[in-house]
Amino acid sequence: MIRVFSTYLYFNQPLTPEVLRQIEAAELNHLEIFAGRYHFDYAERASVQQMADWLADRELHLHSIHSPIYLDDESRRRSEHPISIAEPERVRRLEAVDEVKRVLEVAEVIPFRYLVQHLGLSHELFDQRKFDAAFNSLEHLCVFAKQRGVTIALENIPNELSTAANLLAFIEQTHLRDLRICFDAGHAHLEEGVAAAFSVLKELVVTMHLHDNLGDRDAHLFPYEGSIDWDAALKAFGQKAGELPFVLELKNHGVAEPLRQAQEVFRRFEIALAAEPR
Repeated sequence: MIRVFSTYLYFNQPLTPEVLRQIEAAELNHLEIFAGRYHFDYAERASVQQMADWLADRELHLHSIHSPIYLDDESRRRSEHPISIAEPERVRRLEAVDEVKRVLEVAEVIPFRYLVQHLGLSHELFDQRKFDAAFNSLEHLCVFAKQRGVTIALENIPNELSTAANLLAFIEQTHLRDLRICFDAGHAHLEEGVAAAFSVLKELVVTMHLHDNLGDRDAHLFPYEGSIDWDAALKAFGQKAGELPFVLELKNHGVAEPLRQAQEVFRRFEIALAAEPR
C-alpha cells in the first residue's frame, strides 16, 4: 500500500507552504493535488514553478492531479460553470479540453504520474452523444498526456456514464488503450457496491480514492466513519492492495486534527492488510 494524501481537504483555501509543511509533518509525503485555480493556479507558469520549489523544499512528491471540475471565476474562487469533457456542445467541450491540457502542462515542470479525470458531471443520465463527445476529448488528451509522461485515469463517479460497467465498456469500445481507472470506493458504495465495482474494473485500476459515506450522499468522510465495511473492501482489493496507491480524498467535517486522523486511517489499513492471508 502506498500512502497518498489528497489536498481536497484544503480545496477551499490556497495551497500554501504552511499547508504543505503540515502535510509533511504528518509524514504524508505523496500528494494528489485537487486542481482549482484558487487552490493551486495550474494555469500560471510562475505559480507552477513556485509549487515545484515548495515541494522540493519539503521533499514532497506529486503522485497525481485531480482534473478540475469547475472553472474558477475572476476572483479565482469556484464558479458554477462546470467542466465536462463529455459535453456534446462543441465549443464548451473544447473549453473543457483546453483546461485539462493546462493541468497536464504542469508535468513539464512538476512530473506526476496520473491525471484523475471525471467522465461527465455528477448524476448525469446516460447519453450516447456524451460518450461520443468524451471519446473525441480523450482521443486528443491521451496523446497530450502521454507526451508528458502522464496516464489519464478515469474515475467512477455517481452518474450513469461512469458506472463500473460503462467505464469498462467505454475503454473497450473506443480502443483508447492508454486509459486506466482511478477506483473511488466512496462513489462505488453509493452505486454498485465497493466489491462489485472493483471486480469489474480491477484489471485497469492504477490508483484509488478512499473515503466513506452513509450510503446517502457523497460526504467524503474519513474511512470508518461511514457505512463502508472496510475489512470486506480491503479483502475485495486482494493482492492489488499491496501495490496500489491509497489516496485519502477527504472533506473536513469539523475534525479537530484531520492529518492525525489520516495517519490513523492509514495505520488501520496497514494492520488490516497485514492480517489478510497471502
